[in-house]
Amino acid sequence: MLKIGVMASGGGSNFKAIIERIGEGDLEAQCKFLITNNGTCGAVSLAGEYGIPVYHISGKTHPERADYEAALLEVLDRYDVDLLILAGYMKALPPCMIARMPDRILNIHPSLLPKFGGKGFWGIHVHEAVLAAHEKESGPTVHLVSEEIDKGRILAQVKVPVLEGDTPEVLAARVLEQEHNLYWKTIRDYAATLGLS
Repeated sequence: MLKIGVMASGGGSNFKAIIERIGEGDLEAQCKFLITNNGTCGAVSLAGEYGIPVYHISGKTHPERADYEAALLEVLDRYDVDLLILAGYMKALPPCMIARMPDRILNIHPSLLPKFGGKGFWGIHVHEAVLAAHEKESGPTVHLVSEEIDKGRILAQVKVPVLEGDTPEVLAARVLEQEHNLYWKTIRDYAATLGLS
């Protein structure tokens, strides 16, 4: 069975959507751990509800960069997961993690990459930028993680209309709804292409 690990920093809605699909049998996988850089985030509470081990690894817990990177790699090595899933993880991964799992780390971004990606484009800022540019459509992108933020190979996208009168918050909610459906399907399909499922 597919083994995944998840990294999250926030409320964990994408994390929850994935775990629920596993529970319903739509995604045949086991979630082995959650790594977070925010020990009080909603994703941590969710992991507790589902009995998933949590590792808080951040600049606070590991001030020295070498210790921080070693702690991250130790979790990867301990569980030997097939895929690492970023679900609202708000920190760039160190190159050593990407090197340890080449083409095995997935991220979801709330715009149609390559538009509105990279430094500064996260959370509500993405949707503000989409509206400011008078785009007619937006939507989530699932991509592989590379050392350049939001530049990895695109695996899947869903287009979402931008409607007259949209606020960043309204658009964000419409995109997020599609994220929850797109991410687990892309994990399933990508794992199949790698012969992991």
